Amino acid sequence: MTTALCFDLDGTIVHYPEPYEAVVRETLEAHGIAFTSDLESVGEDAFRAAFNALEPDPYRQSMAAVVEAADADADPDAMVETLRRNEYAATTVPEAARLSLSGLADDADDRLAVVTNGVRDWQVGKLDHHGLTDLFDAVVASYEVGAHKPDSAPFDAVRERVPADEYVMVGDEYEADVEGARAAGFVPIHFEDGDDGPDLWATIDALL
Repeated sequence: MTTALCFDLDGTIVHYPEPYEAVVRETLEAHGIAFTSDLESVGEDAFRAAFNALEPDPYRQSMAAVVEAADADADPDAMVETLRRNEYAATTVPEAARLSLSGLADDADDRLAVVTNGVRDWQVGKLDHHGLTDLFDAVVASYEVGAHKPDSAPFDAVRERVPADEYVMVGDEYEADVEGARAAGFVPIHFEDGDDGPDLWATIDALL
């Protein structure tokens, strides 16, 4: 029986050991803008509003809002590229996860996919950065299907792209990854926050 093993990206495969504030601080200061918690909130609010509404370029909207709030002479597009580099550099992939995914990818009965809420090129870039892209048969990002998890659209897209007898979803967000997957007919596995060690991935190996 062929099984499609689907994984969330942020918080499941890719982790952020340090608070995201450090990424924002480094980005702003690289473009001559003094970091403050108020500016961080401005950028986060602008991003979240654009992201939730699936508006184009949420990262640029975030940086443009910061530039305006700071009354700074900075290029939002250049800031986005700096943010991207800093964000990728701030991420890690637990070795246990890397080994588990590599082993699963070698199994002829398994198909691997990423199902992530995000902008496709930004999310695929994280996989590229960590040398993981070739392990997956498909990457589905919510922006490309017009809806974020827990909506069924990202899960439906996996079914279209990765034929299998059974679909399993592993993710850390309970509503998006567990409830959304279950409603879509997937078998959900909840990845608890902080469970990035070998025991967790050994359990996933055993279950799958």
